[in-house]
Amino acid sequence: MIRRAQPWLGTLVDITITAPDDDVVMAARAIDAAFAVVGLVHRLMSFHDAASDVGLINQLATGKDCRVDAHTARVLRCALLLQEASGGLFDIACADALMAWGQLPVVGNGAAADATGGSMVVLAVAEDNRVIRLREGAIDLGGIAKGYAVDQAVDTLQAAGVTAGIVNAGGDLRTWGAPGMLVAIRDPDAPRRAGRMLQLQDCALATSAGYFSRRQVDGVDTCALVDTRTGRPVLHGRSVSVMAPTCMLADGLTKPIIASVDPRHPVLARFDATAFVL
Repeated sequence: MIRRAQPWLGTLVDITITAPDDDVVMAARAIDAAFAVVGLVHRLMSFHDAASDVGLINQLATGKDCRVDAHTARVLRCALLLQEASGGLFDIACADALMAWGQLPVVGNGAAADATGGSMVVLAVAEDNRVIRLREGAIDLGGIAKGYAVDQAVDTLQAAGVTAGIVNAGGDLRTWGAPGMLVAIRDPDAPRRAGRMLQLQDCALATSAGYFSRRQVDGVDTCALVDTRTGRPVLHGRSVSVMAPTCMLADGLTKPIIASVDPRHPVLARFDATAFVL
């Protein structure tokens, strides 16, 4: 077994794989390639970098367009699908609220400091990976890109011949090939201890909660999770975990479930996913 970790996507990405003792060189190269694709996703979808695809999109005026990388286009299409399927509970156009709450650095004019809620589709993605700005509103892919990076790392490792392992990006994780891996879910009332243990095999899992991002802004409690129905932070103190076929889906689906606190929300069945709330 070989384990490596690197800081990417605002968290620690941990890769553990099973490799034959006589093929350590192959395993090391496979892990290097997996981290390389994680780094690519990080650079393409960083909110903090004005030269990233997300940065370029956020600089677009209404009616203008730009061409993005195929990885970014794929994530944007999934995000728009999740927005439609969840009735707007998942929405990448949440960055204005997060900037107002100090959860993201202010870029541009920080337009919606007084976020009032109400989800709107702010962009469209053409077949040639052009992104068209439909209306104002800064986007952030932090609620889905991490899961996509995990999927890309797993695909890279499998393509290199790695038959079993786990990729974990700060709690967004995916396992394959192993007989089962024990995973701890944090107790939202005491995040330093486990609230639930799960045995996972050949599936993806993501968890969302506000316990580490909660902070006060001008005497008002905020966190990094937005209820798009109201434009207000999700402060109920629970955590949501979603199991899905891919980590991108699991990551994205935690947001409508934590906003609705409904582990039986119809959006889960549409994507062959399940959820539980702690």
